[in-house]
Amino acid sequence: MPNYHRTRFGRIVLGDSLDYMASLRPESVDLVVTSPPFGLVRKKDYGNVESHEYVDWFKQFGHAFRRILKPGGSLVVDIGGAWIPGQPTRSLYHFELAIMLCREIGFYLAQEFFWWNPSKLPSPAEWVTVRRIRVKDAVNVVWWFSVTPWPKASNTRVLTPYSEAMRGLLKNGYRAKLRPSGHDISSKFAWDNGASIPPNIIAVPNTESNSYYLRYCERHGLKPHPARFPAAVPEFFVRMLTDAGDSVLDPFAGSCVTGEVCERLRRKWACVEIRDDYVQAAMGRFEREGQPEQAALFSASSNGSSYRLHHPAALWNGPEKPLPADGGRKRRVGAGRPI
Repeated sequence: MPNYHRTRFGRIVLGDSLDYMASLRPESVDLVVTSPPFGLVRKKDYGNVESHEYVDWFKQFGHAFRRILKPGGSLVVDIGGAWIPGQPTRSLYHFELAIMLCREIGFYLAQEFFWWNPSKLPSPAEWVTVRRIRVKDAVNVVWWFSVTPWPKASNTRVLTPYSEAMRGLLKNGYRAKLRPSGHDISSKFAWDNGASIPPNIIAVPNTESNSYYLRYCERHGLKPHPARFPAAVPEFFVRMLTDAGDSVLDPFAGSCVTGEVCERLRRKWACVEIRDDYVQAAMGRFEREGQPEQAALFSASSNGSSYRLHHPAALWNGPEKPLPADGGRKRRVGAGRPI
């Protein structure tokens, strides 16, 4: 397939990703990382399949991924959940997707991650802010699948700063002992490795309001892709699962965030996108050299290196109003006020 644009390390391909993957040699890709159109109940501008049809639609891509991935390769899929129309219950499609990829295609589930967007608005509004019977949906599941149980990986690439409590323990020492849970906290716990192993929660706000990509789109009269994921999400997995020179594919490229990350990290990459307007806008990511996100976020004077989750009991006080006996089925005047 012809390249729409080439860079030093990668290429943008305008076309169908199934056709592109069919042209690749078996076992030729180290990592597939992507955020495909979600299985939503309402159609979006970027195209999506009804949630009840999603797993069958995705199966053809699953077979293609399995064929092109190397034995030590990985598949990373960022996927949001969906609500069943007209009721405050969730679709199971993203869980069914994971089961299908493992049981039918032959992938292993290496680990599940959760991308928490601290800036997410309360949604869905009907259940969260109007009837007050659910909490806001602010987490996407990120499935990490592998071809074998032993994919290429190292968490030393994605370490995080020590917490204040851990720094205090390292400074003041602690008493090694067996905890009531059965965990044996030995003296080796006091080794200062300089950083902490991260959890499987990725806290990244999706608050892009004045990026070079958006300015490029405005300057050229182009519509930005409406569902971009922040660069830190694919970069986490590109760093942890690949070496410089490895090959990375994003088959649902959108605005080519993955390509921008890989170009900066010196990975060979291909971004495939079927919509011409999105590819035109993606050119803005390669008009200049990519900038590391932490250069702006994590400077010495920045407070953006961590995000706070309150303890669930932080406001457990005062009188309680009775719960709605009908589970919130009937809308009530003033139901959105604090309880």
